Amino acid sequence: MASIVKAIRGTRDLLPPETALWNRVESTVRAVFARYNFGEIRTPVLEATELFARGVGEETDIVSKEMYTWEDRARAASEKAQSLTLRPENTAGVVRAYIEHKLGDTGQLQKLYYIGPMFRRERPQKGRYRQFFQIGAEVIGPASSGSESALRDAEVLEMLATLLNELGIPRASAANEYKGWKLHLNSVGSSTDRPRYIAALREALVPVKDKMCPDNQRRAETNPLRVLDSKDEADQEIINALPKIADYLDDASTEHFQQVRAALDACGVPYEVNPRLVRGLDYYTRTTFEFTVDLGLGTQNALLGGGRYDGLSEMLGGPKAPGIGFAIGEDRLILTLQALEESRAIAEGEPAATKIDAYIAPLSTAQNPAALALARTLRAAGLEVEVGDGNFRLKKSFENADRIARSIVILGEDEVTTSIATVKQFADGAQSKVAFAELAAALKA
Repeated sequence: MASIVKAIRGTRDLLPPETALWNRVESTVRAVFARYNFGEIRTPVLEATELFARGVGEETDIVSKEMYTWEDRARAASEKAQSLTLRPENTAGVVRAYIEHKLGDTGQLQKLYYIGPMFRRERPQKGRYRQFFQIGAEVIGPASSGSESALRDAEVLEMLATLLNELGIPRASAANEYKGWKLHLNSVGSSTDRPRYIAALREALVPVKDKMCPDNQRRAETNPLRVLDSKDEADQEIINALPKIADYLDDASTEHFQQVRAALDACGVPYEVNPRLVRGLDYYTRTTFEFTVDLGLGTQNALLGGGRYDGLSEMLGGPKAPGIGFAIGEDRLILTLQALEESRAIAEGEPAATKIDAYIAPLSTAQNPAALALARTLRAAGLEVEVGDGNFRLKKSFENADRIARSIVILGEDEVTTSIATVKQFADGAQSKVAFAELAAALKA
């Protein structure tokens, strides 16, 4: 017997009924983003490796350790081989598209969102996969379009707070029965502030780095900002004593951050200033942020994050195009929603699983055509319907129906002749006769 071929480690199949939750999330995302005038962009999952080396940064963990990269060999003498990479993130790809399609020439602010798979070769764990899914958005354009404004930063953050609320994740507060989201906010300053801070951070790490874990020792040399993200418990005392970015901001960066905070205060969006939130990708400037949740994700509780990247377009050979964006780990978002639902179920009593509207049970194969025709009518009316088979015994049809549907619609010879179905509701056991013409309304009631 041949061995079974399984999904590659770090990937998995998404199956019903879980995919219904994924679809609900994505429908809500599209609806909310549309209200904020965002349009969808779809970029290739394959990009030139150079895009990420230049945009994300060669010394980041993503580029140095996690990317799926290979040499795409030439197929003809006239072609050149090219290094390709499965996208590990999509901000660089969106900015590449912005440059390539000359979107800046319109002079208008570009508000773009995406939903799709990303790829990183990291150690698989809860909520982290080698093929994972992101929901993200970017606001980018020439400075004359208002892309540098602190208002854009605050609008993005307010939109995210709205999205989480509409998905059913409340903000964290003492009054909430369930745990919810928190917004952590910081500024990493301008392109001149950041190098001064990194130099100070690198200098402060010299006498203490040998006392830190191997990962942080390496980061202290290659990318000191990543040390601040470390969750290693043994290193926290050292990290907390390191210089704070706020002490290295120039007046313009300080004013920009104050304006972001003022706009959030005006909208009633709560936040916490977190001086350690610097994010390690090379392109970040000024505002950085992260939404965390205390439910479903364990100690790695970051649900989404992002920030401003005012110089990324120039790094990729494009025009000056300040921007801000974010990415939501959709896998982690789903885990959070599932954990939240479990928490509510425990508090409120286990709810019945979501069921479809009706199961149509023909009593013999002679009623199969009528069953399918009736199902077609009910589905056209917006109902969710499953059709059994006349070969099933009635007991089996009832068992199948009870598992997945709220009602069973029985079709025998008499029901087909009279166009009056026998309907039984599983919730209360009530059984009635309903004319075909009135069946859709009765099942919706």
